[in-house]
Amino acid sequence: MKIGITQLVCGSREPLETVLPKVRAAGYDCLEILLTDNGDFTMDSGPDDYRRMWELGEQHGVELVSICKSMSYPGSLASGKPEDAEQFNKTTKKMVECAAALGMDGVLVIPGGPSPDVRYDVAYERNLEGMRKLAPMAEEHRVVLAIEYVWNMMWLSPMEMRRFLDEVGSEYVGFYFDPGNMAIFSYPEQWVEIVGPHVKKVHFKDWSRKNRDWPPLLEGDVDWPRLMQAIRSVGYDGPVVSEVSGDWEQHARTAEAMRKIVKM
Repeated sequence: MKIGITQLVCGSREPLETVLPKVRAAGYDCLEILLTDNGDFTMDSGPDDYRRMWELGEQHGVELVSICKSMSYPGSLASGKPEDAEQFNKTTKKMVECAAALGMDGVLVIPGGPSPDVRYDVAYERNLEGMRKLAPMAEEHRVVLAIEYVWNMMWLSPMEMRRFLDEVGSEYVGFYFDPGNMAIFSYPEQWVEIVGPHVKKVHFKDWSRKNRDWPPLLEGDVDWPRLMQAIRSVGYDGPVVSEVSGDWEQHARTAEAMRKIVKM
């Protein structure tokens, strides 16, 4: 498995031309890039920008493997507001457009969750309807829309996540698994085993139940040998992407830990 890092933890939105050599020097093979309000990839980006990003990756020997968004207004399928759904659809389509141009096979999406004004079952159905509508676009471009659980009160169990993805019914709508987001209340390896082949992308974070924080990899409560066994058992062999915060010295230590983990 290739090891990577998400641009989310690579400092204060440095441009790719300065981030990529640091990624390579820290020992990573690949990078998850960001869709932002202003940066290398924005809603105004087009083919020339995609070509430049691809060339920068080639120049520095770092593969660009996925996209997530970090925007002031990402949108939502769950809120019930047409403008929120429109924004979510626009940003998702933009990520897919870029991913297809760069040869990536997946993007991270967070459709939204319940709120004091939106009941859980209503949010679930809105997300289901919205993701079904987006699935043909993802299938056309052969880019997976990988949903991540992010402590937003939506998809609180692996059985529910599997049910949701079964109901969407597309191999191009899947699960972006991050063990550090599950270990607070469950066993991450069981999520992989239950969600199964719907696992399409993988982040790496650890979690300390005692301290209630994300410690360095291998210093928390994630059972990495069992987790790697589960990941392999469902057929996943794509990149694993660090979402561990820190400076570049810490990122280099994280890369070393990741190489140990993928050999387990």
